[in-house]
Amino acid sequence: MLPSLDNIFDSFMGDSELDTMKCDVYEKDGIFHIEAEVPGVHKDDIQIECDHGYLTITASKNEEKEEKDENKKFIRRERFSGKIVRRFYVGEVNEEDIKASFKDGILKITLPKETKKETKKLINID
Repeated sequence: MLPSLDNIFDSFMGDSELDTMKCDVYEKDGIFHIEAEVPGVHKDDIQIECDHGYLTITASKNEEKEEKDENKKFIRRERFSGKIVRRFYVGEVNEEDIKASFKDGILKITLPKETKKETKKLINID
């Protein structure tokens, strides 16, 4: 049996350079929902890919885009700058069935719950 979003945390393969993208994953009416926090990131700096059964979310925020002030000396710096990547095994999903929206720093992704059923095949013995 292939893993699916039912055991999302068992099959989590996160790759984070600076921080972790916080996600809520739930199933409702046969559809999986992923809600990811990506505060301070612009929609154009978010990429979602589905390849070989894995859904990958990449968000980038680069401080170089912000205006620099050479007189500014940070005492403490906690705001995120860099790249965050989260991957989830979702199985073979038709890319056209994946929908995404972004509002107020929350990325929402919906995709159908994998409904492939394993079929039993009898093997003839010679």
